[in-house]
Amino acid sequence: MPQLPVLTVLCVALLLAMPALAQEPQTPAKKADEKAQVKPNEKPDAKTEKLDRVDISGNASDDEARRASTAAKMVIGREELMRYGDSSVSELMKRLPGVTTGGVAGRGGDIRMRGLAGGYTQILVNGERMPPGMSLETLPPEQVERIEVLRAPTAEFGARAIAGTVNIVLRQAPPKLVNELRLGLATENGNVRPSFNWSRNDKLDDKGTTTYNLTVNAQQSDFSNEGRGRSEIHDLRNGLDSVIETRSSNENKNRSLNISGRLQWKPSNRELLAISPFLSAGRGDGQGSYERTITPAPLPGDPLSRFDRSSNRFTNRFSGGGLNGQWNTGIGKEGKLESSAMLGRFSNVFGNSTQEFKGAQPVHSRQDNGDMRNGNWSLRSKFSQPLMDEHSFVAGVETEGRRMRQQRSCMEDGQSCDYLLDFGDQLDAGSRRVAVYAQDDWSVGKQWSFYAGLRWEAITTESTAKNYVVSNTSRVLTPLFHALYKFSNDPKKSRDQIRLSLTRSYRSPELNDVIARPYVNSLYPCPTGQRCQATNEFIYSDFAGNPQLQPELATGLDLAYEQYLSKGGVLSANLFVRRISNLVRRLTVLETGVEWSDAPRWVSRPRNIGTAISSGLELEAKFRLDQFVDGALPINVRSNLSLYKSSVDDIPGPHNRLAQQPRFTANLGGDYRLKSLPLSLGASLNYTPVNTLQSTREAATRSSKKQVLDGYASWNFDINTALRLSATNAAPQDFSNDTFTAAPEKTVATRNWGKTYTVWTLRLEMKL
Repeated sequence: MPQLPVLTVLCVALLLAMPALAQEPQTPAKKADEKAQVKPNEKPDAKTEKLDRVDISGNASDDEARRASTAAKMVIGREELMRYGDSSVSELMKRLPGVTTGGVAGRGGDIRMRGLAGGYTQILVNGERMPPGMSLETLPPEQVERIEVLRAPTAEFGARAIAGTVNIVLRQAPPKLVNELRLGLATENGNVRPSFNWSRNDKLDDKGTTTYNLTVNAQQSDFSNEGRGRSEIHDLRNGLDSVIETRSSNENKNRSLNISGRLQWKPSNRELLAISPFLSAGRGDGQGSYERTITPAPLPGDPLSRFDRSSNRFTNRFSGGGLNGQWNTGIGKEGKLESSAMLGRFSNVFGNSTQEFKGAQPVHSRQDNGDMRNGNWSLRSKFSQPLMDEHSFVAGVETEGRRMRQQRSCMEDGQSCDYLLDFGDQLDAGSRRVAVYAQDDWSVGKQWSFYAGLRWEAITTESTAKNYVVSNTSRVLTPLFHALYKFSNDPKKSRDQIRLSLTRSYRSPELNDVIARPYVNSLYPCPTGQRCQATNEFIYSDFAGNPQLQPELATGLDLAYEQYLSKGGVLSANLFVRRISNLVRRLTVLETGVEWSDAPRWVSRPRNIGTAISSGLELEAKFRLDQFVDGALPINVRSNLSLYKSSVDDIPGPHNRLAQQPRFTANLGGDYRLKSLPLSLGASLNYTPVNTLQSTREAATRSSKKQVLDGYASWNFDINTALRLSATNAAPQDFSNDTFTAAPEKTVATRNWGKTYTVWTLRLEMKL
């Protein structure tokens, strides 16, 4: 924490230390050149030029959409998405208020809102759950039109959003010609990552009623890691102490191809027919090594004495695609019916081989191969109707299904070990969901806006394997209320407003958490083709699902103040509280009578453990510096600070917070476009402090701080061509993760640490 002010000052100094050329007196010739400078993705007309002079980064429409929405919503437009040249959507999300990402610095990760674990944030693509096989890690920003971040749930978007909702809207088909090409070359730790992106929008008739969009993205993502670890073990049974030191390394090579398109026919403002296909394919190959030294040497018969080093290789081939159809039509004078259908398929063929050694002697080998196939479909229909007295009524119905089929084979030392694979080599699991909802959004005068919604959902999860059949059904009713008050009844002066939200939301169990499929710990395996005969240890537990798992339910309160600035930008403060019941944590319990063992086994399963409270304050300031500092450069400043607090009833304090929630997160960044040169500069600093968490009564974790400094420079050769240089994680730092486990047999204190690296990216952007 003491380093945060220093880094903040450095970041501000970097933003303010722009070339003095920006303040040079402008000659008439220079003024003419300045008027001619237009961003590569804008047309050089008078309207665009005027917006650039008064708007903060050209995001007037984004701020207006946020300002007008009754429910709290942030909109991130295309210019903001492309600013830093991020390679994935997940990497750019970390700069948004109240949003953090998992994974190491510079490599993105799962998206988390309010500091909570990824499962608490609902991720949608075009308003629907992401189809199987689509990952934000591989979704390039070039395919995205905008991102909508909803801090509280709504009936239309769904209530599986305890922390919030991120809706990623893919590029549409506007009735104008856009032909863009982006060629990139990135490097990290000596690994080169080329990328190619081409996007074209055009119309197929003179009237512009039939349009299309086609986007093709290909990229190579290679990376390598090295890590170290140290575990200090105290055996409570005999009082002996031991130390395990480990070294690991791995290399990964990944290739991916993504193609998406949209063919749209819009004969009138109230009629639309669109078809949107997408295809995705790729492969990954990797190899790794692992070494460990145990002091003193383990006794014969100890599971840890089996090997001291290992090597492994793995492969992954995936492919998939889908088709989305949309039909909108007018009903009556003002009503509207919007319907959509989606069908998707995804397959993943993988293999993993491991060889263990004792000294130079190979002692054990294992090979796993599998073929996993996912399918999904959905049907949606929504009816909208303006009513009297400024009411806007919406009602809809949704249904979707998902199915996962997996076949696996296993070989150990040349013999079949399929008995370890859920007592069979086939798995068939799926889920079905039905939802109905209704909502009303209305205004009372020019200062008050209200929203009321009600949503009911039923989710059924089923799985079958050789020795079991599982079925789990949960039903949730979620009432929702939002209110917006503007301080002035004059639209031109109503820049200050207050929001209030009272909501009910939930988190449904993941498919892998519900299905009963067991994984037997390899250090305490079952005899070949038989049930287990020995009891394992707490720290070497088996893993299994929990068919009785119930959804987590949350009651929420959000209160926010927003002030929209005259020259663009916003100042806001958002206070929230969530009370979560049926909280799910993975607990390890000694179980008797398990399906795979005659002896008692320590088994780790997800379980509903009780209640938790989470609260926080999210502050945001987005403005132009010369609005508040006389004589300052017109730097567009973006900053936010989020403070979090939570507690879990059934886990002792003081660090009994919700999983992965830090005490606070902070972002500071800014951008500046020089007047005398066609050059734009920007930098941002993202900071997450050290986080200590008591995850269960037996286990606690501690993660190091995460500090990411990004920067970019973009040179516009003309209105059609630009060259962008960006640095992600420009000041790399080592990271570490500590765990402490107080098991019945042993206490174990472990630290793992590794390095992070700067990602340099050079990208040529052209409008053809």
